Formats: sequence, structure tokens, C-alpha cells
Amino acid sequence: MRKKALITGASRGIGAAIASEFAKAGYDLYLTCHQNKERLVWYADKLTQEFGITCRTYSFSIDNETEVQKMFQDIDTLDVLINNAGIAHIGLLSDMTYDEWNKVIGTNLNGCFLTCKNAIPGMVSRQSGKIINISSVWGNVGASMEVAYSASKGGVNSFTKALAKELAPSNIQVNAIACGVIDTDMNRCFDEEDMATLIEEIPADRIGRPEEVAHLALQLCTENTYLTGQIITLDGGWI
Repeated sequence: MRKKALITGASRGIGAAIASEFAKAGYDLYLTCHQNKERLVWYADKLTQEFGITCRTYSFSIDNETEVQKMFQDIDTLDVLINNAGIAHIGLLSDMTYDEWNKVIGTNLNGCFLTCKNAIPGMVSRQSGKIINISSVWGNVGASMEVAYSASKGGVNSFTKALAKELAPSNIQVNAIACGVIDTDMNRCFDEEDMATLIEEIPADRIGRPEEVAHLALQLCTENTYLTGQIITLDGGWI
């Protein structure tokens, strides 16, 4: 029987790359997105045809408790949960509305809570499971003009460390990948000059690729069962 993985925010960028990596490894997939339903369905069909897996798709805001619970009614077993869904907000905190704050925290942090809460009972029952949270270097050190995003990812990092301790006796490993600048739509806000300046600050002299995040995520799910509670920074030596 093939293993099964749930990947949130899988219609593009890092999430899509992770879906491809796990499909290639023979996992059946459950994929979510919020606003790109048609693209997600198209992508799921592509992965199904290319790798011979099964793939179910869901479109809703990941902080919607009712929709998350409904999705898990379709999931009989789950070997891997990857919390990738996330949004950013750039601007002064003093200019940010409370609704904007709640949207960032809801998507980036509350979504992790909801998926984990629903995935954990089955994993504990089988005494096996992997949870990977996609975080950010700004969760480690914070970023000016991105206070809400930094706070949400800092929360994800602490969430990861605490949950790892809670689930270690049940042979469930929980880790996070703190990404630096990755070539995704989230970073399209930089013009060519700004991106060149940013790359000069990165010792690896380039930005990261979504496929590199995906490869690391798969490694964390297939190799070391003693590695848990870690925030693994993938940033080319930047921070």
C-alpha cells in the first residue's frame, strides 16, 4: 500500500514542488489551496498521469475549522503532513488593520494547529508519522516591515519544537524548514535591482529553488527517525 501525504498550499511554488517530489516517490496525495482551485485540479491530474498515484484536491482557507474537519473525513490514513500554506504582508505595523493581522496569523499559524489536531489521532494510533512545517528565516530573526509574518513564523517554530516533544513517545517526528529567499510568487514583489542587491547578501550568490525545499522535505520524511523538533534553515548561508 502506498504512503499518503497531505500538502497544504500546493497549487504553486514550494507546495507544488513538494507535491511533485512526493508523487515521484510514490505517495498518494491530498492537496489543498485557497484561491487557485482550477490550477490545483489541473496539477493534480498531471501528477496522477505522470506518476500513477491517486490525488484528491480541496479548496478552502486553511484556517476554516469546518472545512479542515470535512477534509479529514476523506482521509483514512496519513503518513505525512506538510503545512506549507502561507501568506505574507509587507508594511508598517502601525498601518496594518486587525483583520489583516488575523488573516496572516490565521493562515500561517492557526492552519498548522487545525491540520495537526486532526492528523495526530491517526498517527498516534499507528505509532508512526511525519509532520513538516514550512517556516521562514524571519521566524528565527524577525524582519522589519513584516512583523505579522515574522510573528506567525516564529510561532510555527515554537509550535514545531513543542509538538515534537509531545509526539516523540509515539514515534512521530515534527520538524520545520526555515526558508530564506526562494524563487516563488511571494518574492515577485522585488524588482530586478532589488533582487540583485538581495542576492549580493547571500553567500551562495543565488536564491533558492522550490525543488530544493521539496527535496529536503522528502529527506526528513524518509530517513532519520531520531531527528525531531528541529528548525532547519535553508537559506544559502544568508542569516
